[in-house]
Amino acid sequence: MAALQEFYTEQEERQRRFEAGAIEGAGAGGVAIEEDWKLSQFWYDDKTAVTLAKEALDGGSRRIACISCPTLYAKLLQLKPADCEIFLLEYDTRFAVYGDSFVFYDYTSPLELPETMEEKSFDVVVADPPYLSEECLQKTAQTINFLAKEKNHFVYRWWVITEIRVCGSFQRL
Repeated sequence: MAALQEFYTEQEERQRRFEAGAIEGAGAGGVAIEEDWKLSQFWYDDKTAVTLAKEALDGGSRRIACISCPTLYAKLLQLKPADCEIFLLEYDTRFAVYGDSFVFYDYTSPLELPETMEEKSFDVVVADPPYLSEECLQKTAQTINFLAKEKNHFVYRWWVITEIRVCGSFQRL
């Protein structure tokens, strides 16, 4: 019980420091936000983020949407060319520090998006849904299908263990 209390105390302290601007890297250039397991957040390691970012940028992509994958978004900001627009669609409002490129996103309302998220306007859409429930996967797929340009290649990150289930869910759309 003491260990759990210590964890909560540390988490509260990190949040307090972040809100006060004390966390190194806070701001649009590179937000150092801790993952929140209560929101089903699990950050990529740097190697994974670099690999996914290079894939997303491959082929001259100029407009990229990152759905529920803030680690990738942060890496894309570091690697993107000047003429590339990148948006983070995320439920966690701590990422609002990214300014206009942050879009509040709740998978339960997959098409409630601002006007800047025009239909079929993204070269690449990368999604890492927070939950593996069929509902979450299908609703995230609705958002992907809305945002992605026709005949687009999608970049998905799924745990291998869910690959068959996920593919089945997307084929029904």
